[in-house]
Amino acid sequence: MTYQEALDYLYNSLPVFHNVGSAAYKPGFENTIKLMEALGNPHEKFRSIHVAGTNGKGSVSHFLSAILQAAGYKVGLYTSPHLVDFGERIRVDGKMIETSYVVDFVESNHKLLGQIRPSFFETSMSMALKYFADCRIDIAIVEVGLGGRLDSTNIIHPILSVITNIAFDHVEFLGDTLPEIASEKAGIIKKNAPVVIGEYLPETKPVFEQKAFAENAPIVFAEDEIQLRFLAYKDGKMLVETSKNEQLLIGLSGVYQLKNIATVLTACNDLLKCGVFISAQDMRDGLENVVEMAGLQGRWQRLSEKPLVIADTGHNAAGIRYVAEQLREQHCETLRLVIGMVNDKDITAVLQLLPKNAVYYFTQANVARAMPSEKLREKAVEQNLAGTAFPTVSSAIEKAMQDASENDLIFIGGSNFVVGEAIIAVTSLCNKGKNLLA
Repeated sequence: MTYQEALDYLYNSLPVFHNVGSAAYKPGFENTIKLMEALGNPHEKFRSIHVAGTNGKGSVSHFLSAILQAAGYKVGLYTSPHLVDFGERIRVDGKMIETSYVVDFVESNHKLLGQIRPSFFETSMSMALKYFADCRIDIAIVEVGLGGRLDSTNIIHPILSVITNIAFDHVEFLGDTLPEIASEKAGIIKKNAPVVIGEYLPETKPVFEQKAFAENAPIVFAEDEIQLRFLAYKDGKMLVETSKNEQLLIGLSGVYQLKNIATVLTACNDLLKCGVFISAQDMRDGLENVVEMAGLQGRWQRLSEKPLVIADTGHNAAGIRYVAEQLREQHCETLRLVIGMVNDKDITAVLQLLPKNAVYYFTQANVARAMPSEKLREKAVEQNLAGTAFPTVSSAIEKAMQDASENDLIFIGGSNFVVGEAIIAVTSLCNKGKNLLA
């Protein structure tokens, strides 16, 4: 079996959420428990940190991985979805899982998977935990797939839980009020294990406090502990200052990361109390070198210069709100947006947040859930957004590049899948001599 054949089996034989949406969602632990028992309960062989939240959990997870790597720990990192390659989901010390391991896992467990019929997410998570155990890691950072309480990752008993924030997303599964969604996310809070809350609202804070009290879990709210202020951009990175007048250089340039960084710093303080030694220099090194050390992509990522091309994976109203704020701070001749979305998001709420004074290139990723670009354009017209529909991400990007002057800004986003295809498309344009700086 080749690597591609193994991936084809995972994608085509198992329900995949990013392809079919809700039909692939399997809440609960029956399948996961069966898989874990068959694999020797690998999740019990290392310490773990559990990260949930509506937005920011990927960034927080990668920051924590980089910091712990800087501190000398062998770190497993499980996140989803991937942007370009399946291996992005499963990393040890920033390096993607070997393709040979993926092939061996599928071949060795083909019969087991056929009997249990787990979802794609349940299988990939089980593969990750088995891989971490086989690599003899020190600590795993495990990102929740969806929600928390009934997510298959919730079989772990972490030394620390982190919940980044709460906003409206996946309401068909998690509830249509913020307290209901907070209750689902709070489901990762475990008995006697401390929890860090990144952001809270008046209606969500009591939910977290009540759950933490019930589990005897020490709780801390990051935004009450640490505040950060943006100072300047420096060589593609971001210089910030803490409320203690400490300056930090951050390897990501999105100002919306300030709350994520405060969450990470608060989490590091709690990890110290758990016996995980992290120095101030380790924190600095991890924050500055998160891209190189942990492999993070798609967070206000520069794909090109002259014209400046930026991609970001913000894909719901809460995430796009931060993106829109940052776009307003950019100085350019013409703002051009390449936008595509999946059809189970609140698309109208997202479109209402986008700038009216931009040229739009509406597109669709190559996944079944993608909203057709022409339909997205029609919805955008209702919000006074003007542009043209393109059938593929690559064609939309190429047209935007043809139209742009050196002083324009092209933003690409609206969906993880659009960003993933954009990274490939921009690389291809580089190879064709389009004068891009990948």
